[in-house]
Amino acid sequence: MTTPTTAPGTPGPREARTPARLLPLPERAARALALGGSALTALSTFLAWTWTADFPGDLTVYGYPGGLQVPVLAGALLATLLALASYGVKGLRWLVPAGADPALRLAALAAFATSWYTLLAISADLGGLVNLEPGGFLAATAALAALTGALALPFRRPDPDPADDPDATGRATTRHRLAHAWATTRALFAAGSLRPASTLPAYAETLIITGILAFGLAVFTYGIGTEYDEQFTGFLITAGLGFAALGRAGLIARASRLTARHRTTTTCGAFLAAALFPFTQTDDQYATLGVYILVFATVALGLNIVVGLAGLLDLGYVAFLGVGAYAASLVSGSPSSPFDAHVPFWAAVLVGATASLVFGVLIGAPTLRLRGDYLAIVTLGFGEIFRITANNLDGISGPDITNGSNGVSAIPDLDVLGFDFGTPHDLGGFTIGRFANYFFLMLIITAVVVLVFHRSGDSRIGRAWIAIREDETAALAMGINGFRVKLTAFAAGACLAGLAGTVQAHVTYTVTPEQYLFAGPIPPNSAFLLAAVVLGGMGTISGPLIGAALLFLIPNKLQFLGNYQLFAFGVALILLMRFRPEGLLPHRRRPRAPHEDAAPPTLPTKAGA
Repeated sequence: MTTPTTAPGTPGPREARTPARLLPLPERAARALALGGSALTALSTFLAWTWTADFPGDLTVYGYPGGLQVPVLAGALLATLLALASYGVKGLRWLVPAGADPALRLAALAAFATSWYTLLAISADLGGLVNLEPGGFLAATAALAALTGALALPFRRPDPDPADDPDATGRATTRHRLAHAWATTRALFAAGSLRPASTLPAYAETLIITGILAFGLAVFTYGIGTEYDEQFTGFLITAGLGFAALGRAGLIARASRLTARHRTTTTCGAFLAAALFPFTQTDDQYATLGVYILVFATVALGLNIVVGLAGLLDLGYVAFLGVGAYAASLVSGSPSSPFDAHVPFWAAVLVGATASLVFGVLIGAPTLRLRGDYLAIVTLGFGEIFRITANNLDGISGPDITNGSNGVSAIPDLDVLGFDFGTPHDLGGFTIGRFANYFFLMLIITAVVVLVFHRSGDSRIGRAWIAIREDETAALAMGINGFRVKLTAFAAGACLAGLAGTVQAHVTYTVTPEQYLFAGPIPPNSAFLLAAVVLGGMGTISGPLIGAALLFLIPNKLQFLGNYQLFAFGVALILLMRFRPEGLLPHRRRPRAPHEDAAPPTLPTKAGA
């Protein structure tokens, strides 16, 4: 007879046996304090927080929130709804399928952090707390009360591990205590098990998906439209903690399962929501960011074939974007081009994609027999060789092809079937500017890339890529031609990058070698592209799209940090990879990266005669 037991020497999972409280408050009083504080915080956003309009956002108005009061209101309303759901209010149980208390703590923390950040920013900019109005003090007090009540709610505190050595030094004891404090913090925000969902008719699930997409469009539109640094920082605080609260409540898991059942509807709805983005803007300013995000996201999807599906670490991928951009710009009628050619857009697309495809095959054929770090070093060298070569083809150090460091300039706008992309157009009473025109074009190209990725990932070649990624030796033993499969992935990724490069050349007017670095403060570059794939989730479609949007938008909005911009950005990535190593949207078929709280393996042992 055998019984499963924990492997010797492996610490077992600590079981939480008795409910505990972080703060000494009765449960009923704590829950009432969390609800009342959240409601008062929401109410305070309709009051003036300062007496002068010198602080951005004009927080002097009574009757409606403005500026940083909007994210505070969003966090407070979410905390109020979760507090009501924790009482078991009829009609709100759907809001907390995995439990209310952990989500309530995060939502209260979001309202507290954003409100106190706003009040501290007002005091720092205007010269002290004397510049605050009673509404600001009410917001600070109410948010603190809500957070206090949420933290006082009962939770399952893990029992401390017994000290292994009674003669341990003070440093070992301190380390043991810190480990227990960290385990307690994790238990404080740990989500419960997800309740089974009730069956809904198809039209109801479609309406829910529509609401999810509309909510996502509203959040993205607000984030990209933030007008000053403090407002974007407050938006990041509220959005990050708010989405974490929705995850702890179980809504994100429930939404993921729903969208997985209706993948085609979700994909079409997502592109329709993205197409509505230019109509939410009053000018072409933020459509500029939109089209650059789509270019970045499309290239990241191409890299996802190489890294996410085939498991090949490519550190010079941005060079294929540059090859496509240069090839298209040289045949698109630029006066800097030595070829004096102006072909139609479809021909320029073919030239750019084909040039990147050829370079992908030429670079991949002699190098893809390498593995791991050696392949990464070779691809990094290719990226630098491309940039240096483009710099030297200036007519002095080499043939006059790329105009050297000056690049190919004055690239004309596209004209497809008489539609001039450089001229504003009126559509349904809305004026669609130049960048909005290119936004719609890039949206179509992104849809093509998504279709290619989806169909190839589910095909025979896609399964061969995944087999190579998981275990190349086993795949070769099963008869898969590893070199041909990897070369196909390399060529397909390069072709998709060149496709995006053809549009980028016309959007930016100029193509220069310095646009295609390995690393830099402004994407796209190889480091940011790889980070977008890993951050979003390797092997997925939506992961790199979301990762690319975040990695382009956040550095663009964090320019007020100056020289510390990349430092803050790097710290954020390290923290995310530490606590979410599988990415924001992990692949369902891909094994999740191990976490610290994973249960240890069990081994059979003899028990009895």
